[in-house]
Amino acid sequence: MTTAGRSGGDLDAIRTNAAAILERGRRRDLRLPSVLLRSPVSRIGYAWGTGLGWVWGGLWSTGPVERRDGLWIFRGMPAWTFARGGVCVGGCYLTGDDVPDDRVLRHEAVHKRQWLRYGFLMPFLYLFAGRDPLRNRFEIEAGLEDGNYLPR
Repeated sequence: MTTAGRSGGDLDAIRTNAAAILERGRRRDLRLPSVLLRSPVSRIGYAWGTGLGWVWGGLWSTGPVERRDGLWIFRGMPAWTFARGGVCVGGCYLTGDDVPDDRVLRHEAVHKRQWLRYGFLMPFLYLFAGRDPLRNRFEIEAGLEDGNYLPR
């Protein structure tokens, strides 16, 4: 069933489950060494991610590159160069031809803040959180509706 076809009860169950997933993620974060979170170390990881985003976007973007809401947006990327509707790498949002709306950018800005918090850990933590956005704590935190995973 697509997200557009979900009933209100399904959406309530998804939101309840999402809250539990976020809480588990917060408890897991307490096990991470604090020197790695929101620190000079994580800032280096964020800068590395942003540099990687610039290189990947510079190689493959055929559209305009713009700065909006604190993000460098690389449009015109071939579909195989990013996941789903786009991907945030550090401070870069890599996407296809569509102009991202304000809600999508709000979602991606949360991913940017996650990169600032976790730095080098972000790609690994995201990978371990899984590909299902309804169960991935980073997508849940960024907003499932704003990320177009649930109806708005």
